[in-house]
Amino acid sequence: MGLLARAVTSRRSKWIFLVAWIGLVVGLGPFAGRFEEAQKDEPSSFLPGSSESVAVLQQEDAFPGPDATPAIAVFRGAGTLDGEGRAAIERVRADLAGASIEGLGEPGPAVLSRDGRAAIVSVPIVAEGSEETLVNAVDAIREAIDMHVPASIEAKVTGPAGFSADANEVFEGINSTLLFSTAILVFVLLVLIYRSPIFWILPLLAVLFAEAVVRAVGYGLASAGVVINGQVGGILLVLVFGAGTNYALLLTARYREELRRHEDKHEAMRIAVRQAGPAIVASAGTVVAALLCLSVAEVSTTAGLGPVGAMGVAVAAIAMLTLLPVLLLVGGRRAFWPFVPRLGSEDAARRGGWHRLGGWLQGRARAAWIVTAVVLGALALGALTLDQDLTTANGFRGSVEAVQGQELVATSFPAGASAPTIVVVGDPARTDAAIAAARSSPLVAEVGEPVTGPPGVKFEVTLKDPPYSRAAFDAIPQLRAELRAAAGATVLVGGPTAEEADLRVATEHDTRIVVPLVLLVVLAILVVLLRSLAAPLMLMATVVLSFVAAVGASLLLFDAFADFPGEDPGFALYAFIFLVALGVDYNIFLMARVREEAQALPTAEAMRRGLAVTGGVITSAGVVLAGTFLVLAVLPLVALTQLGVTVALGVLLDAVVVRSILVPALTYELGERTWWPWPGRLRRSAAAGEPEPVTRAGLEG
Repeated sequence: MGLLARAVTSRRSKWIFLVAWIGLVVGLGPFAGRFEEAQKDEPSSFLPGSSESVAVLQQEDAFPGPDATPAIAVFRGAGTLDGEGRAAIERVRADLAGASIEGLGEPGPAVLSRDGRAAIVSVPIVAEGSEETLVNAVDAIREAIDMHVPASIEAKVTGPAGFSADANEVFEGINSTLLFSTAILVFVLLVLIYRSPIFWILPLLAVLFAEAVVRAVGYGLASAGVVINGQVGGILLVLVFGAGTNYALLLTARYREELRRHEDKHEAMRIAVRQAGPAIVASAGTVVAALLCLSVAEVSTTAGLGPVGAMGVAVAAIAMLTLLPVLLLVGGRRAFWPFVPRLGSEDAARRGGWHRLGGWLQGRARAAWIVTAVVLGALALGALTLDQDLTTANGFRGSVEAVQGQELVATSFPAGASAPTIVVVGDPARTDAAIAAARSSPLVAEVGEPVTGPPGVKFEVTLKDPPYSRAAFDAIPQLRAELRAAAGATVLVGGPTAEEADLRVATEHDTRIVVPLVLLVVLAILVVLLRSLAAPLMLMATVVLSFVAAVGASLLLFDAFADFPGEDPGFALYAFIFLVALGVDYNIFLMARVREEAQALPTAEAMRRGLAVTGGVITSAGVVLAGTFLVLAVLPLVALTQLGVTVALGVLLDAVVVRSILVPALTYELGERTWWPWPGRLRRSAAAGEPEPVTRAGLEG
């Protein structure tokens, strides 16, 4: 770290770093602009390769005919569809049949409902993986409906193609929306924190440079096969902004402290990088390690978030240690105007509110940690209300045509008609048995005609339940068991409903594997950093309690004010990853400083001093990070709104309550046992009450 500190703060070489970053951003600019192009938002791309529904997708390609995604146009009149209504539907069919729209196939015949009040027309769309082709084809169907269908007939486009097109529309521009919203929020928070109309430019510029590089590298990872969807891309942007701003606050706090001690700004920055750098590296390394644990996940997008998120945090940390120091040196002391840190001026942190809070807690540590733990435990009870009723059909905030169309289908047809389930029978001789079993199943409303191909025989079944519902997902394992019992193990069941059912099973598996892995990895890192076993165990317990309390509190808020239909299957896993990884960040910021102070002081006094000099920085960082994640709530997706609110609430709980009250109180309670079983490694001074620690390494706020 000393070598890096000297390099980035040299009067000459600092300009090399600045030019290098500018050249990097300019050179990678074209690739950064293509980040959205590489994202995949169709549900099938999320699935693990071993799932049964993926096997069906692969076998479907071998059957005769194009590999099409069906769009379902549904028409419903106030009464029975009369001649004018049916003529309008036929005009739509004729218009689509004659249209020269890429990917748009020949529409099927209109199928009337039993009551004669509704009709559906299936239109195949051959997109061949191109989201633009699929969206354009769905738009063409909707335009034809608007042109030919009178207002007396309600008409919508739904089905797998309709849902995919609407999802693509939601994710279109998601990154630009998040970038603008997050940049505005960070700007406001930095101005409030530093009370300077100038200074905010420097850390925000460093974060924007990091963001540009991350987008370019993200495009490269996606091109190399890492699955990234719009949700992952949005989370990545927020993560880079949040983590980057946190590291910027920490470095700037130490730099401002050193400006009060050194006249030469280059010397002040050299010390700031050398002393704050290890904590930033350790914090970023912990978050990177936790995110990389996601790489073992079965769900492709969850596994993709691992290396992509880790890369984003790493680039943010590198930018804050190489670019931000240069920008701060260019700005000089004047950048902090009007509160310029003058040589010899006093640091109020050592005698401020955080120091008084530490003294107050020291006298009543046991009562403080017990009351705090009880309150957090009470909030955690809200986690018992967690459910997974959020699905593709109810996951949008606001009105979505594909959802409206699905509801329209369900009023006159079997609910599953908008997204049929696919059955592939590997042994053609068992086809009749499979069809008979499907027709006799209480789960199935209709069975389609069989189609023969190299893999065997394929036919469609229409489920009685809506295709994107918990009831339909739960029906898939039973349907698979019934068909295999009748026609043998070669029977495979896939289609949109089976794909989401398999995705949920894989998510549950990932949660069981990733959660303990992350806990073990983070615990091991804390043991190495703090050279203790008691302190890491205590810190991990507080992080887990904070996570459960945040989930419980957020679910209670959702139930009281939002009336969301449920939570996404990946909600708990994603919230756990971010709250544990980022919560450990604040553990490191605080306890690394406490350990440094404890080399010369009793642990209780070391905690009081550590809290005094890091409390303000950690709280500011927590507010910024919570704000950046809360920006996810501006997006029209329930899952991202829930994740953003939960992580924001958890970060605030962690920074304001856990790191400011619970951890200090527990450390006071443990005393020297905090460093068990190796307390002797702390080289304590004989004069335990001397005003300054032997070493000044660590963080100061």
